[in-house]
Amino acid sequence: MTENEAREEICRVGRSLFERGYVHATAGNISVRLDDGFLITPTDACLGFLDPARLARLDAQGKQTGGDRASKTIALHTRIYAAARKFDAGTACVIHTHSTHCVALTLQAPGDELLLALTPYFVMKVGHVPVIPYHRPGAPEAAEQVAQAIGRFGAAGTPIRAVMLTRLGPNVWHDTPAAAMAVLEELEETARLQQLTQAARPEPLDADQIDELRRTFGARW
Repeated sequence: MTENEAREEICRVGRSLFERGYVHATAGNISVRLDDGFLITPTDACLGFLDPARLARLDAQGKQTGGDRASKTIALHTRIYAAARKFDAGTACVIHTHSTHCVALTLQAPGDELLLALTPYFVMKVGHVPVIPYHRPGAPEAAEQVAQAIGRFGAAGTPIRAVMLTRLGPNVWHDTPAAAMAVLEELEETARLQQLTQAARPEPLDADQIDELRRTFGARW
């Protein structure tokens, strides 16, 4: 993907997420890793109305070289790229949102992971989602804990594609903006399903069912 293509794709994905209610107001951000740096949505930008020419451009060291002022979350994004690429060298896009159902689950003491293995597509497309304790937006402590979680799950043979920041929202990553958006969609819809069925206490898939998905589809759980 060229830089111009990445600029257009960031704006397309941002608009899609905004129009379908996955982001609101000026919450959320999207970045793409380039061969020689990064693109990221500007600070306080609405993802539904992005201008490709005004996306923040940074060099490989994270120094801004063009565009509007970069989102403060670039520090977290760069830590995610560095940690995740050790287990998936194609990692090239990070998306952060304040998706309603995901955030709602963190207000209910979910434990170390946001969700159980509720559906086969959650197991296949998302996998484990560790919950990161609350820190203020942009806090370096959160970035450190995210990097540690990525390393911990990767070393255990279950690389992750998402983390959940308590009271803030998910960060997801993949090789393209479209693929990262698909991870986010599956994560938020599974969180919504959990909310809708909470009174019924849904049972997760059992170990044999998860193992079958892993053997058949290369599931991430």
